Amino acid sequence: MLAPPCVKHCLKTVTSESYPWLVLLLVLQVCAWVLLLWRCWGVLGYPLDCKDEQGSIISCTSISLEKLLDRVIQHAELIYHVSEESCILFEEMFVPFSMRTQQNRASNTCITKAFPIPGSKSEIQKISDKWLLHSVLMLVQSWIEPLVYLQKTLDRYDNAPNTILNKTKWVTNKLSSLEQGIVELIRKMLDEGLLAVEHQQTLTRFDVQPEVVESILRDYAVLTCFKKDAHKMEVFLKLLKCRHTDKMSCYIS
Repeated sequence: MLAPPCVKHCLKTVTSESYPWLVLLLVLQVCAWVLLLWRCWGVLGYPLDCKDEQGSIISCTSISLEKLLDRVIQHAELIYHVSEESCILFEEMFVPFSMRTQQNRASNTCITKAFPIPGSKSEIQKISDKWLLHSVLMLVQSWIEPLVYLQKTLDRYDNAPNTILNKTKWVTNKLSSLEQGIVELIRKMLDEGLLAVEHQQTLTRFDVQPEVVESILRDYAVLTCFKKDAHKMEVFLKLLKCRHTDKMSCYIS
């Protein structure tokens, strides 16, 4: 089979001196992609069903506490990263620049504002491991339903890109996985069931059919609030891990 002209030209330009370097570069690129895909598959493909040393899939109830905590943290990191991307994408496509500052001030009305979860760095440093875990669990559980509703409202947008729709759906699914992981962490680390914490969650203010601008700002507020809470989840879990590995240097930057 004859090679296309562009390929022939490229082959002619590869001298005997440059060939080894070209091969090395290609090998390094392939290795980098394999490593990236392997890590993503490990995190996204097996959120709660984990692999043992022989590569067999086992329940996460059977893996070590250290591995379970690492897996939960990886989930929280990815959820926050995707929520940040979704917020930026939505902002650039739908939110007028003049309204962004105003909407940021309105983020104080987030649905989790009334939860008994510490907000300042000094308060977070003082709370127990038990409250770190239960705080994350409260945040996770409180956002599953609002994000499901957000998917429905975004589906009604005439020009909403598939990217943001897919990201929202992905985050909702991963929140459910993260919830299961946190519940298992509570059992493993605290040797107890779930803490009974009363909190009221309502979506009544989301059930009305607002005008276009109001609808956009409402959805933007939901994305912004979730991004903040997703960051809290990540911070709390990383602080928890630090306490169990290096207690002398655990601080929140």
